[in-house]
Amino acid sequence: MKKWISGLLVLVLLLSTVSAAVAKNDKEKKKEKFRLGVEVLLKDKIDLIKGKQVGLITNPTGVDQNVTSIVDLLFNHPDVNLTALYGPEHGVRGSAQAGEYVEQYTDEKTGLPVYSLYGQTKKPTPEMLSNVDVLLFDIQDVGARFYTYIYTMALAMEAAKENNIPIIVLDRPNPISGTKVEGPVLEDKYSSFIGEYPIPVRHGMTIGELAKLFNREFEIGADLTVVEMEGWKRNTYYDETPLEWVLPSPNMPTLETAVVYTGAALIEGTNVSEGRGTTKPFELIGAPFINSDDLASELNSYKLPGVTFRAASFIPTFSKHANVLSHGIQIHVTDRHLFKPFETGLYIVKTIHDMYPNDFQFRAPSSAGISFFDNLVGNGSVRAGIEAGKSVEEMQAAWQADLDEFKEVREKYLLY
Repeated sequence: MKKWISGLLVLVLLLSTVSAAVAKNDKEKKKEKFRLGVEVLLKDKIDLIKGKQVGLITNPTGVDQNVTSIVDLLFNHPDVNLTALYGPEHGVRGSAQAGEYVEQYTDEKTGLPVYSLYGQTKKPTPEMLSNVDVLLFDIQDVGARFYTYIYTMALAMEAAKENNIPIIVLDRPNPISGTKVEGPVLEDKYSSFIGEYPIPVRHGMTIGELAKLFNREFEIGADLTVVEMEGWKRNTYYDETPLEWVLPSPNMPTLETAVVYTGAALIEGTNVSEGRGTTKPFELIGAPFINSDDLASELNSYKLPGVTFRAASFIPTFSKHANVLSHGIQIHVTDRHLFKPFETGLYIVKTIHDMYPNDFQFRAPSSAGISFFDNLVGNGSVRAGIEAGKSVEEMQAAWQADLDEFKEVREKYLLY
């Protein structure tokens, strides 16, 4: 009996070892077939930057498949003269929270100057570009219109045009796939740093594709080169690539966060917590005045595609309702291919508004008279519709024509 058990254990260990080896081999094969823009640049297109003074706009997501920083790759490359670094929101090393201003400083590892492109100066100034012959942009986007990195890129493109400097965008995957487009197209009146151009909330494009669209459709006119990826398919999610997830920002800890973000982020425009200060930002949503069971039950009664809601309570350590017990729901995506994040987010906001009319509030208007919720959505009609008791279907119908028009324009810029 003992010999039989011992033999079985050996077999199990052997099978585990073989399985691990097969998985490792599969991952290596995926790596061989897939290349990021930065990897294509360094291996095949180094002449684009060889012998030139290079300015680099990046953050911790600017890594190759071995998670080596592009800062180090360029700084240590014999044919590259890296002269300046530029950090978007959260900084080059990603240590700043949302909305926190990062001042100019010297990068400890390389000794290079780091200029902030968030806060007082969002566009590189001529002084910042004084020792730069070419600008590089390499940052991972998350697929949402209100994620600020794409406007850092657009403003850098403007600066490049104004200073007669070419700009190169190194392409990366859209982590929530590049096939689905959802939500209202931004109206000009509501443009801001979380929505500069008339694109929908879920744009379904890579950052390189967006760069080409911005450059032509919105007449930036920069000397733009997009270094494309190899081996990326539009219908794949980030975890279907060989890439490791590197936090694009402090409150984007996982791919699951990014999947819900294009809808759950609407909660940021209200007095309800979007889960900042928890380990599940944008998946946990709640406030002290909510009854968790009632809200989960109501949301589940809609039978929204690809998602279920669990009653949950949590205590945020910072941001809204910090150190106060909040009640609400956790969003569980059961089928991300069917899941409609913006529609789901709109249902959540409308339901909390309708269930708790005496407690729920949209964030107060700015000095320009525009609510932050309106900036997120991209218009004022959705908030007005919620307050008037309109259905989600009615609100969706109002923006469908603009969305269909964008889809036609978008087709011209798809690279994969």
